[in-house]
Amino acid sequence: MPISPPDPGTGTSTRRVARAFLTPLLVLSTLALPACANLPDRAERRPELAFPDTASSSLGKAIAPELDAHPNLSGFYPLPDGEEAFLARVLLADLAQRSLDVQYYLFHTDSAGTALVHHLLEAAERGVRVRLLLDDMGTSGKDRQIAALNTHPDIEVRIFNPFARNTMRLSQFLSRYGRVTRRMHNKSFIADNQFAILGGRNIGNEYFGTDEDTAFSDLDIVVAGPAVQDASDAFDLYWNSELAYRIDDLKQFDFSTAEITAGLQRLDRHRLTPENPPYSSFLEDSRLARILIGEKGKLYWGNARVIYDHPDKLHDDPGNKENHLVPQLKSHIGGVGHELIIFSPYFVPGRVGAELLSRLSMSGVRVRILTNSLASTDVSMVHSGYVRYRKKLLKAGVELYELNRTLDYRQRKEKRAGAGGTAKASLHTKSFVVDGRIVFVGSLNMDPRSIDQNTEIGVVIENESLGALMRDEFEAQVRQGAFRLELYTREDGATAIRWVGYEDGREVTYDTEPHAGFWRRVGLGFFRMLPIESQL
Repeated sequence: MPISPPDPGTGTSTRRVARAFLTPLLVLSTLALPACANLPDRAERRPELAFPDTASSSLGKAIAPELDAHPNLSGFYPLPDGEEAFLARVLLADLAQRSLDVQYYLFHTDSAGTALVHHLLEAAERGVRVRLLLDDMGTSGKDRQIAALNTHPDIEVRIFNPFARNTMRLSQFLSRYGRVTRRMHNKSFIADNQFAILGGRNIGNEYFGTDEDTAFSDLDIVVAGPAVQDASDAFDLYWNSELAYRIDDLKQFDFSTAEITAGLQRLDRHRLTPENPPYSSFLEDSRLARILIGEKGKLYWGNARVIYDHPDKLHDDPGNKENHLVPQLKSHIGGVGHELIIFSPYFVPGRVGAELLSRLSMSGVRVRILTNSLASTDVSMVHSGYVRYRKKLLKAGVELYELNRTLDYRQRKEKRAGAGGTAKASLHTKSFVVDGRIVFVGSLNMDPRSIDQNTEIGVVIENESLGALMRDEFEAQVRQGAFRLELYTREDGATAIRWVGYEDGREVTYDTEPHAGFWRRVGLGFFRMLPIESQL
C-alpha cells in the first residue's frame, strides 16, 4: 500500500491552479487543441446503498438513549478545533463495525491523510465496508497508491469527475473546459450510518492544525440522528452517479506481495493508538469521545436537514438551478428577521447577492460578514471578485471584517483549544447564522464557483444555543483577529476604505490592504480587470 510524500501539485495550490485556467482568454485557446482526452467505459455495477440496519452497532447503541430522549430531532457537536476534528474522524473509524463512507474534495498523503488511511484500512481488516469517494482534482500522481488501497476486498475507491488518463491534465483544463473545471467540493465522513461529520475541512495537515506554515481556521460538525440518513442518501447519490469511476476503470495496475507489504509497513508508522497522546488525552478530555463510547455527554438537539447539490449539476447548464443547493438554503434562511452572520473564506456575492445583502441591511437587519483579507487568502484571484463589492456593501451598512494574517495563530488557538503555532492563518469556515437560531455548516463558499459550478453539501440546524455559540465565535474572531472595514472621505473628496484592527494590544489603522506586499496588490489590480467573476 505505497503512500508517497505530499504531492506538491495539490493542497491549496490546487484551487489556485483550477481558477487560473478559467479565464475567457484561455477558453479561446481550446480551439487549437485536439479533442484527444477520452474516458474509458465504466464497468457494469449494481447500485450500492448505506446499511439501514445499524442500530445494533456500538455507535448505534451509544447514541440510542439520546435519540430516545429527543424523538425526531438530530444531535450536533461542533468541531472548531483542528486536532479534535481529526481525532474525531480517527475514533469514528476505530469504532465503526459496519461501514465507513468517506467523501472529500482533497485527501492529502501527508501525515494526517496517511494516518487516516491507516485507520480506514484497520477498519476494513475488521470487516467494515469502506467506500472512499474522491474528487479527481487532488489525486494527480496518486493513482498507484489509490489502486493499491483498492486491492483490499473491503475497500473500494471511486474517483469523481475524473480527468482522462491518456493525456496531460493541464491540457484538459482547456480541451474539457466546463467539465473538468467543475468539481465535487463535498466533504463528509459517515460511520455506521449513525454519526456523520460535515463541514469545511478537507483531509490534510493544514486543516487540522499540524502544518508548520499554514493553518486554516475551520469548522466541522458531528451529526447524529435522522440527519445522518440524509447525509448517507447524499453519499449514495454521488457514489452511484455516472460521474463516479472505479480507479480500476481508469487505469490498471499490478502489485507484488513485497510492494503491498512495504506499503503497509509505511502506513503502520502513522497509526495512532489510544495509549499514546494526543489520542489518549482526547479520549480522556473530549466530551465528544465520551458520547461516542456511550458515556454521558451533551449534544445540541434540533430539527435539521442535510442539503446538497445533485451530482448532475456538474454537467447541467449553470443557469439551471433545479439541482442546486442554494435554492434549498434560501427556503431556510430567506426569512431573516433581524440578524445575519456569514463566515466565508471566499466571498464574491455578485451583483444579485450584493443587492440582497444591501437591501437586508437597509431594512434594519444587522448583516455581519467575516472573510479573508488579501494577506490571509490563499487565492488572490477570488479576492479580486470580492473587492469590487466592498464599498457598495459598506454604504448600505453591511459590516465587513477581514482576517488579519499577522495575528499570532498559536496564541489565538491556545485561548480556544490548545493547538500549535503557524506562520500563516487563513479563514476556511463556511457557515451562516440567521436570527441567532438557524445555523448552516457545510462546504459552501459564498462565491459563484460554489453556487453555480461545483457541488456542495451542508446541514441546516434549528437551535438557539448553537446559534448563540456561533455568534460568540464570530465576535471573538472579529475582536481578536480581524480588521473592521470603514469608509472615509479622503482629502481629494473621494470615498475610500480603511482597515481598523488590533495588533500587539493596540489599535492600528491602514489605508491600503494590510500586510499585502506590492506585487500582491499589483496582481489584485490585474485580476480585477479580467471578466472572470462567474468562475471565481
